[in-house]
Amino acid sequence: MTDNPTSRDWAGVVTLGLIWGGTFMVVAIALEGYGPVTVATARTTLGALALWVLMCATGKKMPGFSAALWWSIAIIGILSTALPFLLLSWGQQYVPSAFAGLTMAAIPLMVLPLAHFFSDEPLNARKFIGVTLGFSGALVLIGPGLAQLGQGAEPLAQLACIGAAFCYSVASILTRRCPPIDPVVLATLTLVVGSAILLPIMIATEGWPAWEGTRSGLAIVALGLLPTALATLLRVAIIRSAGSVFMTLVNYQVPAWSMVFGAWILSETLPLRFFAALALIMTGLAISQWFSLRKMLIGR
Repeated sequence: MTDNPTSRDWAGVVTLGLIWGGTFMVVAIALEGYGPVTVATARTTLGALALWVLMCATGKKMPGFSAALWWSIAIIGILSTALPFLLLSWGQQYVPSAFAGLTMAAIPLMVLPLAHFFSDEPLNARKFIGVTLGFSGALVLIGPGLAQLGQGAEPLAQLACIGAAFCYSVASILTRRCPPIDPVVLATLTLVVGSAILLPIMIATEGWPAWEGTRSGLAIVALGLLPTALATLLRVAIIRSAGSVFMTLVNYQVPAWSMVFGAWILSETLPLRFFAALALIMTGLAISQWFSLRKMLIGR
């Protein structure tokens, strides 16, 4: 693994930012023709199938039996695929895609206090200031919704998006503590777990899906292939080449791209508080990761 990112690494991290930032727009388009459970299930199942084919094609083996490993895979699968995909799909029926993308920016900030208590990364004063500033941005984002709880679905949808971010954060900590396993195999099996959970729920609540037109149909296919299979390949390649710290640059892009795509493609109105929240969350993220980013960007 090299400490100096190559031009290919930079291109990869920008591509990942575009893919993950555009995911929320694609979910919104898929919801035009399908129910939220179907969108979450199709995304999970298609991604699992694509990665399973990749895993077989590259000769990667299934892990042997280990209770600790398989329990980890099951719990990570629930918290990184089934539950957050369902929460986001349901929530995006009532909130703009840009809102959902902004809530994902809080994931690294949620990970820091969790890592302090459940991992080996203590929360020092600088990180605490960054987390506090970032969460103040989250409050700016969801504050009006919290004041309207019990008055319609939108406030609950906002909390669902925040809940999805929290699921991802907990899954991140559990992934760090997971027994050794190839990352592509782990990604594949966690999606298989999510699919196994969501498929019966979809059949019971929304039935088998039919093709609902080119726009929403292609959107639901794209969800399974781009943000999961292709993005997983890029993520693994970048981490192996340039390191996990370099990967944190994706966190700065996703909320910005989600706002761009939401306004440009879906003609969403972006309230001023969205921009204020973005500034606070990004500043908090930069402060909390300052030394890692400084070392990566200037090499000392």
